[in-house]
Amino acid sequence: MSTRELHNFNNLEELTMQSASFHTSLLQSIGAFTSLETLYMMDCQLNGILDIKDTAESHFSITPKFQLNSLVLSGCRDCVTFPKFLYHQHDLSYVYLSHNNLTGEFPNWLLDNNTNLDELVLVNNSLTGPLHLPTHYHQNLTSLDISNNFFHGNIPKQVGAYLPMLSTLNISINDFDGRIPSSIGDMKELSFLDLSYNKLSGEIPEHLAKSCINLRYLVLSNNSLEGQIFSAANFNLTNLWRLQLDGNQFIGKIPECLSNSSSYLRGLYLGDNHLSSRIPSWLGNMSELVDLTMPNNHLEGPIPPEFCQLQNLEVLNLAENNISGDLPSRFSPPKIQQVHLSKNKLDGQLKDAFFNSSSLVTLDLGYNHFNGGIPNWIGRLSNLTYLILTHNNLEGEVPDLVCNLKRLRLIDLSHNNFSGKIPHCLDMTALHGDFSTATEPMRNEETVQLTKNNITYSDQRSVAPMRKEETVEFTTKKTSYLYQGRILTYMSGVDLSCNKLTGEIPHRIGNLTRIHALNLSYNNLTGSIPWTFSNLEQIESLDLSHNNLNGKIPQNITDLFCLAVFSVAYNNLSGKTPERIAQFGTFEESSYQGNPLLCGLPLPKSCGSPPLAPKAATDNDEDINFVDMDIFYISFTVSYIVVVLTIAIVLYVNPYWRRTWFDLVET
Repeated sequence: MSTRELHNFNNLEELTMQSASFHTSLLQSIGAFTSLETLYMMDCQLNGILDIKDTAESHFSITPKFQLNSLVLSGCRDCVTFPKFLYHQHDLSYVYLSHNNLTGEFPNWLLDNNTNLDELVLVNNSLTGPLHLPTHYHQNLTSLDISNNFFHGNIPKQVGAYLPMLSTLNISINDFDGRIPSSIGDMKELSFLDLSYNKLSGEIPEHLAKSCINLRYLVLSNNSLEGQIFSAANFNLTNLWRLQLDGNQFIGKIPECLSNSSSYLRGLYLGDNHLSSRIPSWLGNMSELVDLTMPNNHLEGPIPPEFCQLQNLEVLNLAENNISGDLPSRFSPPKIQQVHLSKNKLDGQLKDAFFNSSSLVTLDLGYNHFNGGIPNWIGRLSNLTYLILTHNNLEGEVPDLVCNLKRLRLIDLSHNNFSGKIPHCLDMTALHGDFSTATEPMRNEETVQLTKNNITYSDQRSVAPMRKEETVEFTTKKTSYLYQGRILTYMSGVDLSCNKLTGEIPHRIGNLTRIHALNLSYNNLTGSIPWTFSNLEQIESLDLSHNNLNGKIPQNITDLFCLAVFSVAYNNLSGKTPERIAQFGTFEESSYQGNPLLCGLPLPKSCGSPPLAPKAATDNDEDINFVDMDIFYISFTVSYIVVVLTIAIVLYVNPYWRRTWFDLVET
């Protein structure tokens, strides 16, 4: 649209511009509008022209003729300061200036100038300095979101008095320190409070827990908060939907006063603290509970049988505690997706736990004391993607039913007592082929539809925090890694090491073309290495050591160009080692040692004729080995000088040879 055409719309009230580039003259015309109330600019290239001062009375640098009600300016990487026309606005009720490169301090002048301002959103900029309060109490601001910036210092002690009507306060992902102000308890309408990912210390103010009776989302994760979580005498947060206190230094028991929120609580996140005592049975009465995550604490005792009542539970994470006993009988939440119970003291057999949880994606029971075999219900978990049973006392055969798990792409059964053969049908799972069915990691932001002044637009803004990205521990390249988020969705591997498996390695293992790690070490496997292993084109770690494998190493195995760790040590292999090309030129003797019949580099044993037997020592050895060292040194020196002089004379006399010699040396 041209400047002349814009002059025809001087009475325009709403203007929306998205993914466009603007010229100075165009914005000068916008500055002349007299009735403009809503200005929406998303992902536009402004080239800094909002801030030009030295152009003759240019566009927004002068006092504009309009008074906006709503302003959206997002995705403008050229915007490094607040638009100058904002200093002349007095009727704003909604300001959204997120996902830009704005610098400077908190614009408290915007609150002073616009007493009717209802929402101020400054997410994901480069703003710094302290949080400045307005000069006077602001009675109309209901939403303030300044998350993901570089604000620092203490949260002002009087924040609750100056902004009493806030229903949403999000200052997460900044550098605030000090204590949480008690005055937040004066925000009687507060329903969403997110102070996570800062450096806050001290305890949760009692005034907050007593007076914010409308609070639904309380997010204090990843700070340095300490002490008891809540005291029963001062707890009135009975409308909580989500409580996130993970990543702090809280001590003591899980407060029983939380049972007062049992009708509403959907997410309880208490991980990475110092909580102790037993898991309370009243958690089983929270009928709406979806996420229950309390890993890395000092919780003990059994999993309460009341947990069988949690029909809406999707995530159960109690990993890295001191939980003991067996799993509750017939514990099988119908909607469960993630189970993380690793690194505890659980024992007994799996029996009928999770038998009816067809929605289960992750089952991590590693580092416990479970015994018995893998139950038959494993074949009914049609969505199971990650199966981690490492470091237990499980036994019996690995059932062919695992081949029914069409989405399985990570299986770790290492460090158990499994016997029998390796299932030949693993290539029927997602270990073979691409991962197009992979579930996307959870996000902390989502796109919502907003309507302001009858204009509807998409807005990616902070919402109620989602659960953390799922994390699975898996050993590859002889090192244990934590895979999470998008990286986890690309990871694929099989670890059956440290068991009692027998028989040959199935040739169909070579069809697992997408796996990154295969570990079959420390078993009793026999037969030869399948030539089909050359198909494992994405494999990075291959360990077949400490078995009874025989025959030759397939020479086409050098086609594995992604291989970083390789070991066939301590088997009965024979013949020549693979040619030292590409990745195989990096593997040392340790990759092949312990195979007496194997020869070739990097082993010290060559593949030529067998060495002659050493001669037996005789009584004349001393006379034979005796040499006059003085005569040896004199004769060697004279010979060396003669040879050097001869070469020098020849090169000096014959220019052609001299030139040839220098060419040879240069090459």
